Amino acid sequence: MVPVEVLEAQNRGALWQFLLSGAIARTVSQTGRAPTERGWVVASIQPRQWLGTEAKKHLLNLQGGLRSLVQEGGLRSLWRGNGMNVIKIAPEYAVKFSVFEKSFLYCTALPQQLGDRMQEANLLLPVQVLKTRLTLGWTGQYTGLGDCAPKVWRQEGTQAFYRGYLPNMIGIVPYAITELAVYELIQRVWRKPGKGTEEPGGLVNLASFTLSTTCGQIASYPFTLIRTRMQAQKSIQGSAPSMRAIIGSILAQQGWRGFYRGLSPSLLKVLPAGGLSYVTYDAMKKALGI
Repeated sequence: MVPVEVLEAQNRGALWQFLLSGAIARTVSQTGRAPTERGWVVASIQPRQWLGTEAKKHLLNLQGGLRSLVQEGGLRSLWRGNGMNVIKIAPEYAVKFSVFEKSFLYCTALPQQLGDRMQEANLLLPVQVLKTRLTLGWTGQYTGLGDCAPKVWRQEGTQAFYRGYLPNMIGIVPYAITELAVYELIQRVWRKPGKGTEEPGGLVNLASFTLSTTCGQIASYPFTLIRTRMQAQKSIQGSAPSMRAIIGSILAQQGWRGFYRGLSPSLLKVLPAGGLSYVTYDAMKKALGI
C-alpha cells in the first residue's frame, strides 16, 4: 500500500524522496522477514526430496522447520531467494504507485482497482516464479538469478514463468475486497462522530494496514497456496499438475484444512514486517528532511 502522502508529493516536488523512502523501507522489511518467508514456503510445499525424515516431522512447526533449513544449508540459507524479493521491489513499488495514484486522484471504482491489481500481478508473476524456485532450491542447485532463470527457460520453456496464473488472478479478488473493506472500516471507526476531523496518526495507519493485510491474506490464502505449489513444480519431473489436480490432491490427502496449511508462519511475518517497514520509512523521511 502506497502512503497517501506519496501521492500528494507531486505538489511539493518531493516525490522521488517518498518513493526512495518507501523502497528502502520495503527492502529492510523484506530482508528482516526473509527467514519466516522461506520457512512458510518450505512448510507449505514440503520438498521431501532434500529434507530428512526428522525435518519432515517439523515442517509445520516454524522453529523446527527453520532449524532443518539451517542444518541443510547453513544460516545464510534462511535468506535464500531474498535477493529476488529485493530486486522486484523497484518495479513492484512503481506499479503500485501508478495503481494507487489513479485510485486516489480519480476515485477509481473497485472493479477498476481489481483490474489494476491484476495488471500488476501479471507483470510480476515471472519474478514470483523465480523467487519461489530460488527459495525452494537446495544448496548448490542454483547459484543465483542469472543461473536460475536460464535453467527454468531451457528445461521448461517460457510457460513456466506464468505457472500459477489462474489461482493468482482469482486470489486477487478476495484479497483486494477484504483488505479494502477492513481498512476502510478501521478508518471510519477512527473518524466516527465526536472525534473531530483529526487525521489518523502513524500507529493507527500501521494498525489499519496490518489488520487489513492479515485479513486479506486469510481470505486469499488457499489460492496463494495453490499458486505456490504450481510454481514449485518442474516439468522435467513429469507434467506440471493443473490447478484442478492440486485442489484434488489437497482434498484427498488433507481435507479442507489442507488449504490453510502453513497459514500460521505466513501471518507471523505480517506484524514485525509492518512495524519494521513503518519505523524505517519514518526514519528515512527524517533523514531526507521530508
